[in-house]
Amino acid sequence: MTAGGLGRAVQDYLDHLGVERGLAANTLVSYKRDLLRYLDHLESLGRTSPAEIKEADVLSFVAGLRSGDEDHVMLGAASVARHVVTVRGLHKFWLREQLVAVDVAAEVKPPRPAQRLPKALPLEQIEAILEAAGAAGTTLALRDRALLELLYGTGARISEAVGIDVDDLDLTEGTLLLRGKGGKHRIVPVGTYAAAAVQRYLDGPRTTLTSATVASPALFLNARGGRLSRQSAWTVLTRAARRAGVPVEVSPHTMRHSFATHLLDGGADVRVVQELLGHASVTTTQIYTLVTVERLREVYASAHPRAQR
Repeated sequence: MTAGGLGRAVQDYLDHLGVERGLAANTLVSYKRDLLRYLDHLESLGRTSPAEIKEADVLSFVAGLRSGDEDHVMLGAASVARHVVTVRGLHKFWLREQLVAVDVAAEVKPPRPAQRLPKALPLEQIEAILEAAGAAGTTLALRDRALLELLYGTGARISEAVGIDVDDLDLTEGTLLLRGKGGKHRIVPVGTYAAAAVQRYLDGPRTTLTSATVASPALFLNARGGRLSRQSAWTVLTRAARRAGVPVEVSPHTMRHSFATHLLDGGADVRVVQELLGHASVTTTQIYTLVTVERLREVYASAHPRAQR
């Protein structure tokens, strides 16, 4: 820790964290590392005491972390957020100890983490997974095909899919009742492919799986006649994806993401997709529009003769 009033004030905060708050040694090492970086920044600006620091100094420190610090190392959003939390704690401590009259870091907010785009599979890979699931033609294979067709055909969450009862289906009307989060129910259409796969499963295989002692209302049954679990449904999908040779990791949410992305690619309105997915806010659904825009950019960059820079 550097000498001088500023360095001493930072060390006082570290002593407070170690002695009064009892933080673990490893945590203190992390705090010290972040605060030393902040201290170097302040001293480069000519600050010699906590009272001289301005909000602009804190903001420029955060901006430097995001764009590249003195060592030309650009930190990710999570690391920058950790530094901001540490620095805000330091300034709050100085205010409490009356070393400063104003907490200049109080309004400095951590950066929002980068928005991760959902992973959607191309239609060819979805079709390969569906074919692989039912290829064996056995009772369980027909059940698996029906399950995956319904996941992709309705955009249902895995918990919603395994929670479906036979009475929730109306294949004549082509509709399905899904029980979503927070007790919210919604009715979604069932496409012809999913309806046909479910009908094939109902016509024989499900009867074979039905327990002789306990009749389950569940649509998707396990080998013992009980309701299929989320874990088992997940395994059905991952095995089918492996057999189909899909080169990326696939989860039930992948099917849901693909459902939404393919709908928007086909011209569906984002509010319709919102209703189908059971999102309370259209903002949640709008992340899928970013996926389709990104895909447009990729196609444009590879196909347009003057797209390359």
